[in-house]
Amino acid sequence: MPRELWILMVGMAMNVTGASFLWPMNTIYVHEQLGKSLSVAGMVLMLNSGASVVGNLAGGLLFDKIGGFKSMMIGIVATMAALVGLVFFHGWPHYAIFLTIIGMGSGIVFPVAAAYAGAIWPEGGRRAFNRLYVAQNIGVAVGSALGGVVASYSFTLIFLANLLLYISFFLLIVFGLRHVHVAKAAKPQAAAAEAVKVEARANWYALVTLCIGYFLCWISYVQWSTTIAAYTQALHIPLRKYSLLWTINGALIVLAQPLLSAAIRRWMPYIKRQMLVGFAIFVVSFALLNGADSFVEFAVAMVVLTIAEMIVWPAIPTVASELAPPGKGGFYQGFVNSTATAGRMIGPVLGGFIADCVGMKSLFAALVFFSTLSLVTTFFYDRNLPKKQNKEKQTVIVG
Repeated sequence: MPRELWILMVGMAMNVTGASFLWPMNTIYVHEQLGKSLSVAGMVLMLNSGASVVGNLAGGLLFDKIGGFKSMMIGIVATMAALVGLVFFHGWPHYAIFLTIIGMGSGIVFPVAAAYAGAIWPEGGRRAFNRLYVAQNIGVAVGSALGGVVASYSFTLIFLANLLLYISFFLLIVFGLRHVHVAKAAKPQAAAAEAVKVEARANWYALVTLCIGYFLCWISYVQWSTTIAAYTQALHIPLRKYSLLWTINGALIVLAQPLLSAAIRRWMPYIKRQMLVGFAIFVVSFALLNGADSFVEFAVAMVVLTIAEMIVWPAIPTVASELAPPGKGGFYQGFVNSTATAGRMIGPVLGGFIADCVGMKSLFAALVFFSTLSLVTTFFYDRNLPKKQNKEKQTVIVG
């Protein structure tokens, strides 16, 4: 594995560690510390995610136009500036304003990192995206484990820790990736241009279809850090135990990788089958939430959810990388990231509305329905791809 990918992995682990101090606590902070309703908390997260959607698309386009380093610097600097403001001004409405700017900046960073990973180690296939995913989840495990403890003392310390880790991320990228250049794809000859255009159109339709299911699944997934977070507080589950759920999530992603990789090699050798199995497990995980009222029951549902995301989340950017025409890798990764972010944007508002109006039981039923629809779109996403291309894009390399 290239040295540059190691640097990127360490940097993204730092980035996500800082973010994980904050993001599981967003709804709790707005709802309990700032005294706003769940619907208002959802709107704040919607602003953050809406800015991230714009950042995702901008980051992908910037990667294709000006390269990875400059694109990443734009996102990092914007986020750091907002974090400085958040340390000193985190009341209402300053919190919502700075969180929106953070959404834009971090939204640029993530698709750039994914496109960087694919460009730095193209022969690695899924392994490049899987290892970046694992690195990010090391950050989730560490950040969420410490975040609940720190938040019990002071939310200001949460904001400060996030800023310090982002500064470390900035310095690592400046000194580690400043001179890394990604080769630009050559333009096709005129005779082949039309064939390339037709294939690109089919690939784009396939990606959009796949991402519809990805979007629906993210609407369901994000409830764990929004409505379900508030629901655990209503059930008098301590904040530290809720934070422990995300520690379980991150630790399982890191520690269970060898076992899961072996299982995928043996039983899911094709990436489509891998995604279908993963989405089916998502359905089971959300079904387990119905009737859950203790920490142990939520922990079991989280374990099942984590297995599902370990299978699905790295597979989506892998498919995007394979489908992307030359010179469009950044844009395709940006679209994938913006789809996930759109789910995170709409999910809190939709989930908060359902929870406020008809209760959590109905919300859990809706989550099962959404994840079932994800199975359907994944089953049909590749129907219009050329048969040869379809076959070539089925095999997945697992590392």
